[in-house]
Amino acid sequence: MQDTELLARAEAWLAEDPDPETREELAKLIGSADTKALAERFAGTLQFGTAGLRGELGAGPMRMNRSVVIRAAAGLAAYLKGKGEAGGLVVVGYDARHKSADFARDTAAVMTGAGLRAAVLPRPLPTPVLAFAIRHLGAVAGVEVTASHNPPRDNGYKVYLGDGSQIVPPADAEIAAEIAAIRTLHDVPRPDSGWETLDEDVLEAYLARTDAVLAPDSPRTARTVYTAMHGVGKDTLLAAFARAGFPEPVLVTEQADPDPDFPTVAFPNPEEPGAMDLSFAAARTADPDLIIANDPDADRCAVAVKDGEDWRMLRGDEVGALLAAHLVARGARGVFAESIVSSSLLGRIAEKAGLPYEETLTGFKWIARVDGLRYGYEEALGYCVDPEGVRDKDGITAALLVTELASTLKEQGRTLLDALDDLAVAHGLHATDQLSVRVDDLAIITKAMAALREAPPAELAGLRVARAEDLTQGTATLPPTDGLRYTLDGEYRARVIVRPSGTEPKLKCYLEAVIPVAAHSDLASARAEGTRVLDAIKRDLSAAAGI
Repeated sequence: MQDTELLARAEAWLAEDPDPETREELAKLIGSADTKALAERFAGTLQFGTAGLRGELGAGPMRMNRSVVIRAAAGLAAYLKGKGEAGGLVVVGYDARHKSADFARDTAAVMTGAGLRAAVLPRPLPTPVLAFAIRHLGAVAGVEVTASHNPPRDNGYKVYLGDGSQIVPPADAEIAAEIAAIRTLHDVPRPDSGWETLDEDVLEAYLARTDAVLAPDSPRTARTVYTAMHGVGKDTLLAAFARAGFPEPVLVTEQADPDPDFPTVAFPNPEEPGAMDLSFAAARTADPDLIIANDPDADRCAVAVKDGEDWRMLRGDEVGALLAAHLVARGARGVFAESIVSSSLLGRIAEKAGLPYEETLTGFKWIARVDGLRYGYEEALGYCVDPEGVRDKDGITAALLVTELASTLKEQGRTLLDALDDLAVAHGLHATDQLSVRVDDLAIITKAMAALREAPPAELAGLRVARAEDLTQGTATLPPTDGLRYTLDGEYRARVIVRPSGTEPKLKCYLEAVIPVAAHSDLASARAEGTRVLDAIKRDLSAAAGI
């Protein structure tokens, strides 16, 4: 793009930007003729996809800002009206990030101006409350303004349809086409009023529903340390725990209240190194039975347990299997489902229990759409334990269920680690790990995927690659997606899946090896062998991908 064209585009954007902060930012860039910074902001537009929108805050079409959100809301409104939903209700929720309340208000204004009805949640609340509210209120769609566990500089825009599930193709492309058709913001009516701000009744209805995830006569004795990771989960989780009769969690006070700058963590994601350090410190003092952590919008749930003399995080696959086995023990019926990047242990638990099982593409937008779903999970700390209430991952109800399990085991003089040992003996040790590479330049991910497609590894960790699948072609049971899957020879049934993250600048590689276990006495050697195999796979995969 020529400098004159770039400046002209920036001037045109500035002329209709409704936000004084981004107007000032853009005016300074134009005034100083900072073509490098302008080129970054005007190199294209944030792409609306099945994760909606997510990106860095700032001025211009390649950033998250009010102009981009107004266009997205107008495109969604046009899509809904085109589907015969004129006059329908759209529920809007938001977290406590920078600009979230502004983006929610703009969305409500656009929906009202388009002839739809809009209702905004009463304050920053967990994403699962929005997902619940869509079905509870009979809405035709919902929007959650959140960037979940992304860095502080980011925000996002997640879209749900009337079934309470996140959008999937072709809805994303159809909404994107409506967004692209908007010529100017001056064509988008945005009244100053006319939408409803919901009261506490919607939260009370959600909290009443959380009771349904627990068995009526289950023990409620497990003690917890809890962190909200500077997000919006604290008040809702404490209310849910109080209703259930669990001991009041000990709060990680430094992270208890919403703070959009997330000052105590490099990344506000329990999976990231260092994010749980304050929780571990609190647990060393309080000596609870387990640690519970939500991510900032509280749709994910992390669990940590005492292992020997100190504390460690459980993997999402470990928690996913524990919750599945707990539900089976309680007599749950229905389909158990997970994404392809999650451990195959869930399938073995379901098979032994005589329950149907399905595997989907990555993301709860797919898991939540499984017919007859009773339980779904994904290794990235996402669990759907009450699909009739929330058709999405829900970090509040998952926290309740895992604390019920910990309480049940506590009454038996046992722990979550003991239950994991039992699962390993019953089904084999399903050792999982992840090779995750965060990049500043997305071209690195593109190059790595291309390298693996052009020269697939013939073996990993000394195991022959028996089958290499390019998932862009789809499979007999899965639609196309950008990913690669390798199935390795040998008794360990090892497999590897490689894919770009849909929400962060990361290349993610998911590894699994199943080590046979004859008895509890074999667990230590099985874990050592699992670690050896997965470490070797990581080493060889890194070399093959050039990362």
